[in-house]
Amino acid sequence: MHHQFGLVWVAPFALLLLAIAILPLLVPHWWESNRNKGIISALFAFPVVVYIFWLDRSRLIETGIEYAAFMALLLALFIIAGGIYLRGSLPGTPVTNTLVLAMGAIFSNIIGTTGASMLLIRPLIHANERRRHQVHVVIFFIFIVSNIGGMLTPLGDPPLFLGFLRGVPFEWTIRLLPHWLTMITTLLVIFYAWDRCRFRSERTTRDAATRAGVEIGNRLRIEGGVNIILLLGVLTVAFVIGGFGAQVGLQSEHARKGGQIVGMGILAGLSMLLTRRDTRAANGFTLSPIVEVTVIFAGIFATMIPALAILESRGAELGLTQPWQFFWVTGLLSSFLDNAPTYLTFASMASGLMGTESAHLDRLLQAVTDDMRGETLLTAISVGAVSMGANTYIGNGPNFMVKAIAEEAGVKMPSFFGYIKYTVGILLPLFLLATLVFFR
Repeated sequence: MHHQFGLVWVAPFALLLLAIAILPLLVPHWWESNRNKGIISALFAFPVVVYIFWLDRSRLIETGIEYAAFMALLLALFIIAGGIYLRGSLPGTPVTNTLVLAMGAIFSNIIGTTGASMLLIRPLIHANERRRHQVHVVIFFIFIVSNIGGMLTPLGDPPLFLGFLRGVPFEWTIRLLPHWLTMITTLLVIFYAWDRCRFRSERTTRDAATRAGVEIGNRLRIEGGVNIILLLGVLTVAFVIGGFGAQVGLQSEHARKGGQIVGMGILAGLSMLLTRRDTRAANGFTLSPIVEVTVIFAGIFATMIPALAILESRGAELGLTQPWQFFWVTGLLSSFLDNAPTYLTFASMASGLMGTESAHLDRLLQAVTDDMRGETLLTAISVGAVSMGANTYIGNGPNFMVKAIAEEAGVKMPSFFGYIKYTVGILLPLFLLATLVFFR
C-alpha cells in the first residue's frame, strides 16, 4: 500500500462485523434474506471502495482479483462437493461422529480445509438428523476440519501455501505434527465425551440412530462419483497454477489468479453438467449458502483493506520479540482478518527481527541468534494463523460456509457472539495449553 490510512477507516470493517453479529438477533426474519445481507455489505463497503478508488486504484484491483479467486475456489468446491451424495446413512453415534472428525482432520491436509469441509459436512449432518442436539457437532467440525486440521501441509490452509511460495520447504510443515496432535487429540477427546453425554440423554434418538446403522449403514454407496475426480482437479489447479504458474506461462500474480478463476469455473461447470439433478436434490443442494457467503465476504474483503494496510505499515510498532507473542497476535488478528496476508505480515516482521529477507522465508528457518531461532518464530506464526481462524465465523472461509449449509439443513446455529462463547470455553484453554507446551 503506497498510502497510509487513518484509524477511522477501520470503522466500516468493525461496524460490518458488528452488524453480522447483532442483526440476526435484532431482526432475524429480515436478516434471512441474502438481498438484505448484500445491502448491509454494500452500505459499509461503498465509502471504503470509493476512497480507495481515488487513493490507490491498484490496491482495489488487487483485492478484487483476490476476492474473485477466493470465491471461485469456494464456489467450485461447494458445487462439486454438493454433487457427491452418500446414499444410505451413517449412524449418528459418538464413535461415528468422532471418526468422521478425525478423518476430516487428515483430509484437510490433502484437499485443504475448504475441500474437506465441503466434502464431509453434509454426510455428517445427515447422519445426525435424528439427533435433538446437533449444534455441538457442527461447532467441533468447524474447529477440527475447517481450521486446525489443515496444519500439516501447504495444501491445508492458504497461509501455509503462501509460506511455501516464499521458500518454506513443502515438507517443513510436518514439523508442526506435535502441535497438530496435541490440539486435534484434545478436541476429539472433548468432543467424544460431550457427544456421548448428549447421546445418552436422547433415548428415542439413540435407538433411531442405532437402527439406522444396522438397517442401512452396511449399504452405503456414493452417487456422483465423477465429482471426486473433479475435486482432485480443483486441488491440481490450485497447486500447479499457484506453485508453478511461471513454468506454465503465467508470469504475473494476476495471471495466476486469473488462471485459477478460469480453471475453477470450468470444473464447477463440468460438475453441474455431469451430476444428475436427483443426486443434488437428495443432498439438499441449493445455491443459497454460497450466495450468502458471496455477499458477506464481498463486504469483508473491501472493508478490511484499510485494516490490513495499517497492520502492514505499523505492525513493527507492536514490538513482538517472543514466540508466544507472535502466536497470539498472529492468531487473534487472523480471527477477524484474512489469515493469509496476516501470516505474511508477521513472517516479514520475524524476518526483520532475525535479519533475513522476507521474500525468502527459508532463510528465516535457518537464522539463529544467541537467544532465538527463526524456525521457532515461524512455527508460532504458522500455528497461530491456522488454528485461531476457528475463533470466529469469519476467521476462515469454510467456517461461514459450514454455518450456512448447516442452517440450510435446519440446524439452529448460534449467533456470531454465541459461537465465540464456544471458542472462549473450548479453544482458549487449548491455546493456553499450546502456549505453555510449545511457545514459552
